[in-house]
Amino acid sequence: MALDVNKYRTKLRENNPRFNMVPFIDVVFTILIFLMVTSSFSAADQTQSTSGKPQVSQQSSGPSEYYLIPVAGLKKVIVNGQDMSSYIRNGAIAVHTTVIDEGEIIIRPKNGEIIITTPPGFPVDKAVRASA
Repeated sequence: MALDVNKYRTKLRENNPRFNMVPFIDVVFTILIFLMVTSSFSAADQTQSTSGKPQVSQQSSGPSEYYLIPVAGLKKVIVNGQDMSSYIRNGAIAVHTTVIDEGEIIIRPKNGEIIITTPPGFPVDKAVRASA
């Protein structure tokens, strides 16, 4: 019995796979509409800062030169090697904005201490003050 190879080859060439795009587009648009409806967009998320620095809008009486840094169990504050623990009020201390922006602040909550290094030329006595 002889095999007809030419008939098989022509059958394979004529049998082109086809992809119907209409159901595919319907499914894609359905997923897109579902994602848009279930997503939430709010302007409040875009205004939050991730730098960790306090925002001016967080102050109740407008811009201030000092910002409050609260630390649970705060016992010791050291500024350029000087002990400034007497300025601690209710577990918080007010730190000058220049020190926050240009200096270095190390917070050790386990030890209950804050170590502050002021920028060069900044007076140590103005770096912190007692919180109001």
